[in-house]
Amino acid sequence: MVNQKQFAAPVAAGASMRRFIEALPDALAARDLRLLARAIASAHRAGRTILLMSGAHPIKVGLSPVICRLMRDGILSAIATNGAAIIHDYELAFAGRTSEDVGAGLADGSFGMAEETGAFLNRAARMAANENKGLGEVVGREIERARLKFRKVSIFATAYRLGMAATVHVAIGADIIHMHPAADGGAIGAATMNDFHRLAAVAGSLSRGVVVNLGSAVVMPEVFLKALNLARNLGRNARNFTAADMDFIRQYRSRRNVVERPTETGGARILLTGHHELMFPLLVAAVREELAHPKRK
Repeated sequence: MVNQKQFAAPVAAGASMRRFIEALPDALAARDLRLLARAIASAHRAGRTILLMSGAHPIKVGLSPVICRLMRDGILSAIATNGAAIIHDYELAFAGRTSEDVGAGLADGSFGMAEETGAFLNRAARMAANENKGLGEVVGREIERARLKFRKVSIFATAYRLGMAATVHVAIGADIIHMHPAADGGAIGAATMNDFHRLAAVAGSLSRGVVVNLGSAVVMPEVFLKALNLARNLGRNARNFTAADMDFIRQYRSRRNVVERPTETGGARILLTGHHELMFPLLVAAVREELAHPKRK
C-alpha cells in the first residue's frame, strides 16, 4: 500500500544533494537508506561506535577517498576488512593502480605474482607478529613510513595516522600474497589473531551504535559474529545497535550473521542491495546531510 505522501518528487537540473535525497520516495530501499543515514548521524552525534566492515571490492572500485574522509572527519570509529583489502590498499598507495588481472594471468601462472606486493605485506605480517601487534596497524604504519606516493588514499595509513582501529581478518590461502615465498603462515596467523581480539573490543562497544558490512559475503560476517559473541561472553553489553548490510545481492551469511542474529534481542536491521560504487557514496551524502540538518524529518 502506498499513498501520495510517499511519492518521489521531480528534481531539477542543478539541485542540491539535500534536495535530491528529500525527493526520493518514502518506500522500500529509499526509506531504508534514509533510516541508515539517520542512525549513523545520530550515533556520531552521541559519540557511539560506528564500525565499517568491508571486503576488497569497495577499495577496488575507488571508494578509498570516501572512506578515508569519513575516518578523518571522525564519523567512522573503526574499520575491519578481509585479507584481500590490504592488497588493493597497498598497491593503490604504491602505484596508484592494482596489479590484478585474473583472466590474463591464471593461464600461465603469473596471476598475483607481483614481487613488491608480496614482499611488502608479508614483511609487515612478520613485523606485526614479532611486535605482538595487529596486521592492519602495521600495514598502515609501514605504508606511512615508506612514504608511498599515493598513501593519502590508503585506508590503513589513514587509520594509523589517526590512531584508529583498522583490523584485517585473513583466511590463509585465500590471498595472492600467500603464494609469495616470503609468506609465513605462523606470522600471518599471529597478526590476524591480534586483530581479531581488537575487533572483539570494538564489537563490545557497539551498544546504540552502528555496524555496516560493505561487500563481504563470508569472511567478515563470520568473524563479526564470533567477535560479538566473545565480547558478550566477557560481559560487554553490546546490544540495541543498528546493523546494516550493503552488497550486490543478498547473501545468507551477511544477512544472518551481521543483520539478523546480532539484533534478535534489540536493534535495527537494514539491508541495502546495489552496486557499492553507487550506493555507498549515496549513503555517505545522506549522512552528511543529516549531520548538517539534524532537525530535518
